[in-house]
Amino acid sequence: MDATSFSTSQRRPFSVKLWPPSKNTRTMLVERITKNLTTESIFTNKYGRLGQEEAVESAKWIEDEAFTTASQHYEKEPDGDGGSAVQLYAKECSKLVVEVLKEGPKCKETTVPVENGSVVALETLFDISKGQRAFIEAKEAEELLKPLKDLPNTYSKICFSNRSFGLGAARVAGSILLLLKDQLKEVDLSDFIAGRPEAEALEVMNIFSSALEGCVLRSLNLSNNALGEKGVRAFGSLLKSQSQLEELYLMNDGISEEAACAISELIPSTEKLKVLHFHNNMTGDEGALAIAEVVKRSPLLEDFRCSSTRIGSDGGVALAEALGNCVHLKKLDLRDNMFGAEGGIALSKALSKQPDLTEIYLSYLNLEDEGAISIANVLKEGAPSLKVLEMAGNDITTEGAPALSACVASKESLTKLNLSENELKDGGTILVAKILEEGHDKLEEVDFNTNLIRRAGALCLAKVVAQKTKFKLLNINGNFISNDGVDDIQSIFKKCPEMLASLDENDPEGGDEDDEGNGAEGGDEDDQEDTHLLEWKLKNLDVGQDD
Repeated sequence: MDATSFSTSQRRPFSVKLWPPSKNTRTMLVERITKNLTTESIFTNKYGRLGQEEAVESAKWIEDEAFTTASQHYEKEPDGDGGSAVQLYAKECSKLVVEVLKEGPKCKETTVPVENGSVVALETLFDISKGQRAFIEAKEAEELLKPLKDLPNTYSKICFSNRSFGLGAARVAGSILLLLKDQLKEVDLSDFIAGRPEAEALEVMNIFSSALEGCVLRSLNLSNNALGEKGVRAFGSLLKSQSQLEELYLMNDGISEEAACAISELIPSTEKLKVLHFHNNMTGDEGALAIAEVVKRSPLLEDFRCSSTRIGSDGGVALAEALGNCVHLKKLDLRDNMFGAEGGIALSKALSKQPDLTEIYLSYLNLEDEGAISIANVLKEGAPSLKVLEMAGNDITTEGAPALSACVASKESLTKLNLSENELKDGGTILVAKILEEGHDKLEEVDFNTNLIRRAGALCLAKVVAQKTKFKLLNINGNFISNDGVDDIQSIFKKCPEMLASLDENDPEGGDEDDEGNGAEGGDEDDQEDTHLLEWKLKNLDVGQDD
């Protein structure tokens, strides 16, 4: 946290009191501190991040402590304008943020009031995942898990991630989990058998599965365990006993077609499922059919991630049809598959039934213009609260730009737009930029890298986003912007260079000779670009028949 964030303007002739800060200012600072405690940074990478609930509590405590210290300081100099108190306020917040991160996450009880005015313990997290990844055996497990044996306790969430359990440690954990099975609501067993031989790993999974069988879980995370079909079936007794799951995470688990079929078979009911994350598996089209069955049985699904799973057109169509049943979907991530245009068209039909979407990630799906246009046309009419739209790497050309721009025009809540690694060129870029010019005041990030853009398109986009009050980052790297164009763009961001991503992969001499604005000999490159853009815009202008 930078104390300069609280810097004041130059002194004016009249007296301005900078202390105490308003209630809104204090609330905003708590939100900022929460973000610092939960998002990636130098300090969180070093000490670890806090969970959202703990971060909110810590942020309120940090702000209150800093406010008290600064207020005491201000009382000693009541005739001042409060400037030094503001600086101390910021300094104390920064110091306490680092101290809290150094201490690491704590097991905290969350309490809520009940009708009679008393409070009851609601949830407590027991987490052994912090620190370096390590193997643990029986003796260490006894010591590490000792707090769980002190009954009664209110632990309802456990996280055993980032520790590799051997057979001895698993048996210790299993006996303890049997004592807690009636109170556990969230279980995280991600990355808990790393480096173990297959036979041992399967037995460890069987032990945990048996111990947890019958728990009425709200959330289960089995990610990063290279499960395969054998691993999925090793957790069979646990999976079969779950009928109340709201969150299920199976990421990076080597889920093949057979494993996907086992998942569909072993989970009897997903009627309450709201979150299903299935990233980075080897599912393929046949496996996608099995996952589609799970999705079909999940009408309350709000957050579905099925990215990097080797799904082609047939599997994409099946998933899209299943998603048509999920009318409460808010976040959809299907990146890095091969749906193709056919899958994109099928997906557009599903999206027409999902008005609550706020984030949609459809990059690297090989949609091409046909699939992208179909999706854009549907989103234009729905998803009014969409905040994130990503359609990078889909071979979208200037032909798809009018549909994309019309879609973007209807999305006033948009904070992030990623259309990188397409072929929008200057014409498509300018068309989208002009749409962003009016409104779109919440926009924070725009990515048009690697789009065959030259000076005119890049300059137009830069001028538009630089005017947005909340804007944070423009990426137009990997294009064909002239050296003069680069200078012009950098001058636009002269006062805020952090808002412009690196241009180290820009190629001012790139592109084909016959490409936009580069076909006439002896002409000025920028003039050629502007002439071509005018022609392109006129070509795409709708002229009424009766005019």
